[in-house]
Amino acid sequence: MQFFVWGAWLTTIGTYCTDGKGWTFGQFGAIFSTLALSSILMPSLIGIIADKWMRAERLYGLLHIFYGVFLLMVPNLSWIQDHYPSLAGMQEYDLLYWVIFAAMICYMPTISLSNAVSYRIMKMFNLDIVKDFPRIRVWGTIGFIIAMWTTNLSGSKDNSMQFVIAGCMAIFLGVYAFTLPACPPEPKSTERRTFIQILGLDAFKLFGSYQMALFFIFSMLLGAALQLSNMYGDAYLSSFETGSVVEKYSTIIYSISQVSETIFILTIPFFLKRFGMKQVMLFSLLAWILRYGFFALGMGSFGSVFIVLSCLVYGMAFDFFLISGSMYIETTTDARIRSSAQGLFIMMTNGFGAYFGTIASSWIIDHYYTTSSNTTNWPGTWAFFAAYSLVVAVLFFILFREKKPATA
Repeated sequence: MQFFVWGAWLTTIGTYCTDGKGWTFGQFGAIFSTLALSSILMPSLIGIIADKWMRAERLYGLLHIFYGVFLLMVPNLSWIQDHYPSLAGMQEYDLLYWVIFAAMICYMPTISLSNAVSYRIMKMFNLDIVKDFPRIRVWGTIGFIIAMWTTNLSGSKDNSMQFVIAGCMAIFLGVYAFTLPACPPEPKSTERRTFIQILGLDAFKLFGSYQMALFFIFSMLLGAALQLSNMYGDAYLSSFETGSVVEKYSTIIYSISQVSETIFILTIPFFLKRFGMKQVMLFSLLAWILRYGFFALGMGSFGSVFIVLSCLVYGMAFDFFLISGSMYIETTTDARIRSSAQGLFIMMTNGFGAYFGTIASSWIIDHYYTTSSNTTNWPGTWAFFAAYSLVVAVLFFILFREKKPATA
């Protein structure tokens, strides 16, 4: 349910904004950037509340209820303007921006909070987190896939019904969370901590190491590419000839990417043992080149084959950097700041990297890949993204050196 309530609209909001509403990619990019801004602003704050003042499962439930309520506002923006005169002069686009921003402020911290709640409950029942949690977490990706299929088959990918699907399930999830075993705040530690440590900002001292600074910079550069396919993938497939299999079942076809993700997660231990950390992360960058390169060929001869190939390599592109990168931090940083370092890694990829990538890519498409007839040059767009990934891969290969593991 955690990822169902996101997957129901994450890959189709671009279709809703550009095809359903006719807004520019710049306007859509600004709305999509709220995901990144929320990833920068909220997780640490919510983590402090759960650690000190409120039971984690209740906080998790409340956030999802509020998230669902905000999503259910999307189909009713006109009604809201009619009944609240102070909002009457606001454009629908501006109002949608703030509603989605409010929803993301509630949702984004629940990603890490769901892990924290899961870990606490698993420990209560003496389960092995390393062994048992991956078998639970894979259902998150399955939930994401089911949500994409639901949105597509219900005919909701270009209208506001996708937010109704997500909003109703989010409220249900929020109520369900109150039935989970109690996860009270941890007992107060006697160790004296500075304000900087409480906020998890002590990990920023890692930037004092050239190699770690380089790693975080590349994390940000890759984060700029991570959300591009989520932003534009369904809008691209929906631009195919009306009535074609690709156009009609775009979200279902796109869900092959998530199936690939579940498979490649299981191959990471083999690749790490066989090739090492740097090579595995380099494979991820090469996979991003193929991901966008295959999309660029998708409108030519045998286009459907290239689209499927693009979806198949997505698992390697997504998993091999994010998961391997997380493991790299775990094995190369001081044990006292590993949690903070993991938070910094997410902030650089899903936060700053995703934000800059969202804003820059939407501006580039509007100014260089939108024709005078207001259609999008998708092959050129994807070729540009592939070229960007190639530059990042080359720089990573030349500059990055694998750091030796740190002691616990």
